[in-house]
Parts: sequence; C-alpha cells; structure tokens
Amino acid sequence: MHLIQFQDETGARAVAATEGTTTSVVTGATSVYELATEAAERGLTLRAVVIEKGLGRSVDRAALAREGRLLVPVDHPDPAHLYVTGTGLTHLGSASTRDAMHKSNQQQAEAPLTDSMKMFRMGLEGGKPKAGEIGVQPEWFYKGNGYAVAAPGAPIPSPSFAKDAGEEPEIAGIYLIGKDGTPFRLGFALGNEFSDHVTERVNYLFLAHSKLRFCSFGPELRVGELPRNVSGMSRILRDGKVIWEKPFLSGEDNMSHTIANLEYHHFKYDLFRQPGDIHVHMFGTATLSFADGIKTEPGDVFEIEEAQFGLPLRNAVAWDKERPVVIHQL
Repeated sequence: MHLIQFQDETGARAVAATEGTTTSVVTGATSVYELATEAAERGLTLRAVVIEKGLGRSVDRAALAREGRLLVPVDHPDPAHLYVTGTGLTHLGSASTRDAMHKSNQQQAEAPLTDSMKMFRMGLEGGKPKAGEIGVQPEWFYKGNGYAVAAPGAPIPSPSFAKDAGEEPEIAGIYLIGKDGTPFRLGFALGNEFSDHVTERVNYLFLAHSKLRFCSFGPELRVGELPRNVSGMSRILRDGKVIWEKPFLSGEDNMSHTIANLEYHHFKYDLFRQPGDIHVHMFGTATLSFADGIKTEPGDVFEIEEAQFGLPLRNAVAWDKERPVVIHQL
C-alpha cells in the first residue's frame, strides 16, 4: 500500500491509498499523522486502519502532481516536531566521491586515509551485525525540521549564501513516536537530501553547515518494509531537457549497514523518542551530479524515480534573495 496526502478541489486536505493500480480517497481522513497515531494507540498496522476507514472515490495521482496539489506524504501539525536527519557513507561506493572531495585538503603523509574512508570501512566491517548484536554507528547529521521541507513539485529554495545547490537521491524512513516513547516505522519514501557540496568540500568540518538546507520527500509513502534492492534513476532537467542522469541504488543489498542498525543508532537517544514527534531519516546515497561536475542553475528540475515507490519526486531549484539578519539585545 502507498499513501499520499493532497489538496482536494476545495483546497481541503485529503489522504488517498494505492493498492495495485487504483488510488482511492481514504474516507474521513485528512492526515497520515492522525491515521498513524490511531494505529499506534490501537496496536494495529497502518494499512489495517486505512482499510477500516474505508476507501471512497478514485483519484488520478499523476493529475494531482501536474496540478501542484500533492503534499508531503506525512507531516506534523506543528512543523517544529518533525525532525529531518540523515546518515552518510552507508552505501557501497558512497565513499569514493566523498574521499575525492576531501583528500586534497589533507596531507597524504599524515593521513593516508581520509576520515570519510575510515568511517566507510568501519561500516563495511561492522555495519551489518549479527542478530542481537549492536553494529558500528554511522555518520549522522541534522538537516532541519518541518519548516525545511518542500512539498513534491514545489521549488527547493537554496539560501543566498550557499555555494552550491545539489541533489542527493535517497530513501527516507518515516517514523512516529508513540505515547510511551516507542518508535513506529510507517514506511519509506523517495527523498531529495538537497545539500551544498561546495561548502562541504572546503573542509569536512563544514559538513554540518552544508546539510542545513531544505529537502523534499515523497510523493508517496510506501507502507511496509524497504525492498532489499532499490534501483532508481536521478536526473536533472534544464529547459525541459535532460542535462544529467544516473542510476542510484539503495536497499540493504547495496548498503554497508542494515536499516535496523541505522535506526538503532538514531533512536538510541532519548531526545529522539519524544511522544508524538515525526522523524524523517535519510539513509544516504552513492550518486551525486556534483561528482560529475554539474553546477545547477535556478529553474533546473530534479527528478528522482523508482518504480517501487510510485510517482517520481520532482522539485525545481530556487535561490533565495539575501535577507539581512540583525541581532537585537534585550
């Protein structure tokens, strides 16, 4: 089952579910957050709650996308209570680009291996622990909250001070924290973990700055487990023409960590188990247009697609105008 959130003909919120080739409105539902909360409180699956609510008229997902009426597949009534985080160096091949980005900034004699390559090797050796064991922790970063999420089809704004505006095609895990602090996984969605790779390349310690950017995920929430093999396509269009495209891989068959290990090392912190919060966690990538020398321009369109996740995720690049920040003393 896939879930979407959208605006109906009157502008009101609605939820629809897809099974097979049919997409139908979930009766009486206005948010996936409410459906998931009910499922967690009643000890049911998200799919079971949707079926219990009932399915009504059919809708055309592609038409909703063309009309700009799609919303992110899950949000929070208070955007400050939606966390966007991620892990890096988790995919086979993900270290090569990062290593090349940072190696020129280190003395070969002093550091034959960059920190990125060391962490990647740690993942290869300990990222897939045996049952009952805890694996090595991955690289982790904070990206923002619900105020930094662009809806599918909406532009992703890049701040005026940014040096680069680049896509990162990823899979995002979507979670709700239950009343007793238990993390519940709703499912997975396509994600664009939009980043500033030029800033990151200046110095590895600027990674945290480079990640504080908008992002997008969806349009569909794939309820259930993540397929072991995810094989999609990431592309950039300029004036309607493809200027770059490349396949991307995800799923545990293509990763150096298990999903369970990455989840554990995020939710082991009490801070991330606060009742009612939503977490959108990006699991990393090995494919970047930046690595191929692409520099995006305002109006370029990112397109990330994978058949197992339904509709593609499309967002244009936008650049914010400079806005002075003035600090006032109280």
